[in-house]
Amino acid sequence: MLVWSGQAVSLVGSAAVRFAFIIEVWSTGEQATAVTALSLCALLPQAVFSPIAGAIVDRITKRAALQIADAGGFLVVGALALLHYLGALQSWQIYPATLLLGICAAFQFPALSSAVPLLVRKDQLGRANGLLAGAKSAAGIGGPALGGLMVALFGIGPTLLVDLASYAFALVGVRLVRLTGDKAAPRTADGHGGPLRRITAEAVAGLRYLFRIPSLRDLIVNFCVVNLVMVFGFAVIQPMVLLRAGNAELAVVNSAIGVGGVAGALLMAAWGGPRNRGRGMMLGVVGMCLSALIAMALVDGVIGWSLAILVGALLMTTVNSSMQAIVQTKVPQEWQGRVFGAVMFLSQISVPLATAVSGPLADHFFEPQAADGSGLFTVLGPLLGDAPGTGMAAMLLLAGVAGTVVALWGLASRSIRDIDVLLPDVDASGDSGPAAPTDEATPTEVVAPTAPTAPTVPTALAAAATAATAATAAEDTDDSRDRRGERDEVRA
Repeated sequence: MLVWSGQAVSLVGSAAVRFAFIIEVWSTGEQATAVTALSLCALLPQAVFSPIAGAIVDRITKRAALQIADAGGFLVVGALALLHYLGALQSWQIYPATLLLGICAAFQFPALSSAVPLLVRKDQLGRANGLLAGAKSAAGIGGPALGGLMVALFGIGPTLLVDLASYAFALVGVRLVRLTGDKAAPRTADGHGGPLRRITAEAVAGLRYLFRIPSLRDLIVNFCVVNLVMVFGFAVIQPMVLLRAGNAELAVVNSAIGVGGVAGALLMAAWGGPRNRGRGMMLGVVGMCLSALIAMALVDGVIGWSLAILVGALLMTTVNSSMQAIVQTKVPQEWQGRVFGAVMFLSQISVPLATAVSGPLADHFFEPQAADGSGLFTVLGPLLGDAPGTGMAAMLLLAGVAGTVVALWGLASRSIRDIDVLLPDVDASGDSGPAAPTDEATPTEVVAPTAPTAPTVPTALAAAATAATAATAAEDTDDSRDRRGERDEVRA
């Protein structure tokens, strides 16, 4: 609980600062591109540096890895706070700071995920992962609220100080907690080249660990494609709601994501997750596509949108808690950092692409066709209507159908569906589980799955939540700083 409480406080502080960052960049010109660029600055380093971070996590103790992640965030936010109080903070400086915070986050996921088995028994992993996911969802609710209040009353400076205090609290928690069996990996003498080259080779080994086993390859490809199509839809939720309703309704929808995540965490804490985790994950993804994408496209009004996204966020937590539990039970402890880094990389790498193309496609293809009733909308028009936002609703519908098809493919694949049966759990000494890859090894015929991506679906929903926060930031900036009058309309 000490680590959980420390990380929960840190997540709330970080969410508050992210909200403050969004307000700051939006206030410079009210450009949605600026907010999208800020999101990419957070996402890209997590994807690119995750394999390297995972290799480093496996070389050192988990305590040290967690301290690196938290201390890095502390230093970056501290530097911004110092610049602010010296009167030298400028909006452009937020972008490189967000990049650095993204690198710290790339360390935190594999470090924290691989530390959980050292904190709880194997039969409690699903519950523990659910609690961590719940902390993230709670931060998604409380962080923007805290950040908006702090910026409105005191400005960005005190908000940065609150985040500094949260990082300090997390560092103390990691320092005090007992991690049973936390040991650095033994040094080997067979490496060639300098430390950077060896670290890179170990990062590649994490990717090879995943792809040498056919069933594991299927699992990773499945979730990579699911992530791609789901983010394609989730990225247009906020402009669709803004176009059809307004800021207040968007804030309600955004809050529903956090409420659903907390509800899912409480469910996992009480239940522990499905007995057959492979089948449970695939059915959960199908449920997410049906609720948070297809139902979201078909319903109208804030109540319908909120209920649809709430169910999707609840399922998201159960899916991702099960994913992490599979890695933690099927992969030897000494490989978990590299494997978690690899799955983060493979799941996240499709997100920037989907985020980058969804906006232009909505503006220049789907919305114009919806307005004219041409193209796809000769078929979809009677189902979705022709009101503003219909083109983006069609994108949600198509993404939901595509995601459902991919998830059903995973459900039909025995290597994914029966992951718990085909691969035994590792024991305390790590005797079971897939063998570590070597240069001489050949792909095994045994179906030996490991985890899909813990950051898969949350990344998609987080994209919607972040953009929703960005859209409402304009109104908060106006009210708190009195820079502009009321707007006639809001565009994301």
